[in-house]
Amino acid sequence: MLAERAYAKINLTLDVVGRRPDGYHEVDMVMQTIDLSDLIWLERIESGLQVGSPASHIPLDHRNLAYMAAAAFLKHTRVSQGVRIWIEKQIPVAAGLAGGSADAAAVLRGMNRLFGTGLTLDELADIGAAIGSDVPFCVYGGCAVATGRGERIRRLAHPLKAWVVLVHPPVHVSTADVYGAVTPADYAARPLSPRMTEALIDADVDEINHLVRNGLQPITEQLYPEVALLRQRMANVAKVPVHMSGSGPTLYCLTPTQSAGQRLYNAFRGFAKEVYLSRFV
Repeated sequence: MLAERAYAKINLTLDVVGRRPDGYHEVDMVMQTIDLSDLIWLERIESGLQVGSPASHIPLDHRNLAYMAAAAFLKHTRVSQGVRIWIEKQIPVAAGLAGGSADAAAVLRGMNRLFGTGLTLDELADIGAAIGSDVPFCVYGGCAVATGRGERIRRLAHPLKAWVVLVHPPVHVSTADVYGAVTPADYAARPLSPRMTEALIDADVDEINHLVRNGLQPITEQLYPEVALLRQRMANVAKVPVHMSGSGPTLYCLTPTQSAGQRLYNAFRGFAKEVYLSRFV
C-alpha cells in the first residue's frame, strides 16, 4: 500500500479565447498548485477496481475521476492486477479547485509507482487528457500555462512562495452551465498569461494581484449572485483583491506572508464556514 498527495489548483488567469470544433471552449490559463490536498491510498488487489472514501458527497463508481484514471491506467499498461483506492477528501467538491482531477492525477502517479511501470509524467499526462481537461496539469503540479481545452501544458518555474486564503461558499456551481453561457463577447482579445508569467518570475505579488483575471467570473456571478455578494463582503474586509478560481464558486486572496494570510483567515472565519489557509507548492 502507498499514499499519494492530490494537490488543488487555483487559476491566476483564465481567458476564454474561442470555441473549438469539438464543442469545447479554447482557453488560455495560468494555473498554480497549492498545498490544500486530498490523500489517496492505493493497494494492489487480485483484480478489478474498488474505490472507497469517508466522504459522503462523491461517487465511488465509474463516475469518479479517480476510478476512470485507474481504469485508463490498467488498460494502457495492461497490468493484470487490480487496485483498491481510498480517498481522504480535504479539497471541496465542485469548487473550481480541480479536486476530482487532482485525485485522478494522484491515482495515475501512484499506480505508476505501485506497479513499477516506469511511465514518464508526459505519458501519464497523455492518459489523463482523456479523463478531464485539468488532469494533465494536475499530473505535473507546480505552475503552468494551459491552452487548448486546458490539456496542453507549458510548465513554468518561478520563485514566488505566496500564501492563499480561500473561501468556499455553500453554492453548487454547474461548470457546464457557466461555459454554456459564454458568448463571443466574453472572449479575451489578448490573453494575460505572458504578463502573468513575467510577474511570477519577478515574484511581484502586487503585480500578480493586479493581473489576475478570470473570464468566467462575471458569468458565474450573474448566474449565482450569492458569489458576487460574498466576493464584495470579502473585499470590504480584506482591503485586497478577491479572485475566483475556475468556474467557481471558490474565492481567494493572495498574500506575500503567512502572517498576513492568517489575519485574513481569521477575518473570513467571522462570516464563512469553509475557509482555508494554503500556499503555493
